[in-house]
Amino acid sequence: MLLSLKGKNALVGGSSRGIGLAIAQQLAESGASVTIMARSEAKLKKIVSLMPSNATGQRHQYLVVDFSNFDTYKKIIEEYFNTHKVDILVNNTQGPKAGTPLEKEITDYQEAFDVMFKSVVYTTQLAIDHMKTKQWGRIINVASVSVKEPLTYLVLSNTIRAAVVAWAKSLATEIGPFNITVNNILTGYFDTERLSELNQKKADQQKIPVSEVKEHMKDQVPLKRLGRPAEYGYLVAFLASEQASYITGASIPIDGGLLRSL
Repeated sequence: MLLSLKGKNALVGGSSRGIGLAIAQQLAESGASVTIMARSEAKLKKIVSLMPSNATGQRHQYLVVDFSNFDTYKKIIEEYFNTHKVDILVNNTQGPKAGTPLEKEITDYQEAFDVMFKSVVYTTQLAIDHMKTKQWGRIINVASVSVKEPLTYLVLSNTIRAAVVAWAKSLATEIGPFNITVNNILTGYFDTERLSELNQKKADQQKIPVSEVKEHMKDQVPLKRLGRPAEYGYLVAFLASEQASYITGASIPIDGGLLRSL
């Protein structure tokens, strides 16, 4: 099966490292023109210069944004959509700080809501008009396995990502007649900088080596390893392709079998 995204324009959030970067690279490898978004312009410039261009007319670019400042983000993303059309939207933002329900204040929930829900909904609303006109579109949300099996130390992520998944299911029903699909990916344990940061915090709290935390994490996964970011990119490229045109409203785990629930 040959996946071709030639002629498609993709916008990928949080794409200067980890899973977001792997997604952007695979979409580019499949022929899409990709706009990457993150906070560091220096990183974004370097990434764009190295991204593959395998199709005629393929052009990559970057957008400097900070999801944690919604008012500023709103202005930047509005300006972008004034001059750009997006066929494939990958909603991916930075994750909130770890913590349990008793450690978080109401302001923490509001900040997480703005970063992980408000920005996702607003960006999607801007992208949909073109998709409806074209009668084709792909909206893919990076979520987490914690939507199904909450992790107590990631209460903000559990809460807000669950809201995104519920919203996406509702949206999929409404815009399906326009040949626009909406899907969520439930992320398991992937070998990324973000996971390393969370593991370090856990190791510090438990006063154990970070390597021990990582090994324990691998032991929980039936495949006995962490996921590779490139593997995540393959799934997104498939969901973005014509071959996935009958998949919508789904929440698809990519977790090496980590989830114990059906």
